Amino acid sequence: MHFRVIRLTNSTATRALKPVSLSAAPFATSTRSSMPATSLNSGKLYRAQASLPRLPIPTLEETCATYLKSVRPLVNDADYEKTVRAVEEFQRPGGKGEELQKRLIAHDQTKSNSWLIDWWNSYAYMGYRDPVVVWVNYFFCFIDNKKLLNKPAARAAELITGAMEFRKLVVSEELEPDTARKAPLCSEQYRYLFNSTRIPKLPEDITRNSDPAKNNHIAVIRHNQFYILELVVDGRQLSTKEIESQLLKIYQLAGNTKDIAVGAFTTQDRDSWAKIRENLLAVSPKNQASLDKIETAAFVVCLDDAKPVTYEQRSHKCWVGDGKNRFFDKSFQFIIFDNGVAGFNGEHSMMDATPTSRLCEWVLDSLAKGTINHGTPSASAALSAPKKLEFELTPALKEEVQVAEKKFAELVGQHDLQVAVFEGYGKNLIKKFGCSPDAFAQMAIQLAYYKTYGVCRATYESAQTKKYAYGRTETGRSVSVESVAWVKAMEDASLSAQTKGALGRKAIASQSSYMALAVDGKGVDRHLLGLRLLLKPGEEQPSIFTDPSYTISSHWNLSTSQISSEHYNGYGWGEVVADGYGCAYMVNNNVLQFNLVSKFLQNDVMKYNLLEALREMRVVFEATAPPPKAKL
Repeated sequence: MHFRVIRLTNSTATRALKPVSLSAAPFATSTRSSMPATSLNSGKLYRAQASLPRLPIPTLEETCATYLKSVRPLVNDADYEKTVRAVEEFQRPGGKGEELQKRLIAHDQTKSNSWLIDWWNSYAYMGYRDPVVVWVNYFFCFIDNKKLLNKPAARAAELITGAMEFRKLVVSEELEPDTARKAPLCSEQYRYLFNSTRIPKLPEDITRNSDPAKNNHIAVIRHNQFYILELVVDGRQLSTKEIESQLLKIYQLAGNTKDIAVGAFTTQDRDSWAKIRENLLAVSPKNQASLDKIETAAFVVCLDDAKPVTYEQRSHKCWVGDGKNRFFDKSFQFIIFDNGVAGFNGEHSMMDATPTSRLCEWVLDSLAKGTINHGTPSASAALSAPKKLEFELTPALKEEVQVAEKKFAELVGQHDLQVAVFEGYGKNLIKKFGCSPDAFAQMAIQLAYYKTYGVCRATYESAQTKKYAYGRTETGRSVSVESVAWVKAMEDASLSAQTKGALGRKAIASQSSYMALAVDGKGVDRHLLGLRLLLKPGEEQPSIFTDPSYTISSHWNLSTSQISSEHYNGYGWGEVVADGYGCAYMVNNNVLQFNLVSKFLQNDVMKYNLLEALREMRVVFEATAPPPKAKL
């Protein structure tokens, strides 16, 4: 599976990259984990941390060669020749590229973790000042539990129990680490899964991690009202039935009246929210206590009064909702609707989707298999009702809520979300074609975009680099000379299916080859970022960075990533450039699904063309499929 990081592209488009001084820390260190460091006595989850290799620094020659190859299909001949000259100048012996490479190697030697991680967390996330919704947070929609439709309290209760069981594995470190080809991957991000909150600060945000042993409560939101539900009482975790009973009390206490939406503050740009939060804390100790309870909670549960049905309705509600019955700064929120439909919203800054998807997959799979310990089948009558959190809001703060709600409505109103669900085939058949399912889906996106716009443009696919300590992601550049040749061939009626299939296989091989480089930490985007960040104040930008091809090749008209689960029927996020798409996709056994978000570009046409592309691709890849292997 591949997971996305979005912030570099959007932040590059909206704020200048400032040179930094080598003599001073260029970014705040507050984004680092406040949890205990890994020890020799670590449990299974962190036991491999000390033996993981460091994120490598590619050679200048490797990056320049790969960069030129990735630029070639995106620019004309004349512009490409200019780019070649800029790259040659950059990598010449004794040139600026060589000097910046030496600085990067020296920088790496000063870091105990990774040359990139502090920069990346800060520059791509914590220092990013636009709202986290719609720009940062992502969502999953869950397949329905048919037995619990129209039983939202029961649906919420089983998800809460499942999440708490998974939390035990994380806190005890008994959870096995993620693996790739049986090799353990970095587990650092799991430190931010539970009891973790992004805190708005100036000039950049910080992360607050709270002790899970002392904070066994969750925050539950209903009609914009916040309630604290203690899940461990007298040393015993509540049973699923007891949690359901407590949730029913919240439904009753909340009634039909909606409070002023304090949660709407988390939809604001980060500078505004940071100032509002300081004012909120200064008004009353009651506000301090209420925020503290939310921020230290294991996670948030949102009980929404909507009843989404369609793919688009579910996705839109889990992505942004109404912007009120949420707390978007929390590491994650479960969302349960009045018809029993459920989903998830995740904050992206310190975690990619690996830990959160594993959490959801584990919970949903365990519930489906009946392996969750739900505890006693009856609820205790002695449990005290959950406590409602109180906020004292001045007239100025009430006005800020209205401002936040208006800005949110305007921002969300600029966006269109559509879901393309293709039920003709899925991963199982794609494998019989002898193709990588991920690369196949990527080529479907390329063909659909070409059908829609008659051109190929820069495409980002997230490649995880967690084989390295503190690894997060690298950019997979999906457009290649081979993919452009293939999409053009697919639109040429004079060519045979065999010819189109052969060209498609070359395109898939090229995409898979670049992704392999990216997973190995040898993509170009993070390396070039590191070199740029080490320009000293006043130093002239090397021409490789001022060359138009650099902007064109990293202007992500398509921001894509795959997470696949038979337990999901939705997954997505927003676009990262104003003229682009956020295109999340799932390649399940017998279904392919694409979530398209844009600022009212041609989503309906893209949706149609994705479905048409997949139908056409079946013909040409079946025509060139390898013969089935003989059974011994």
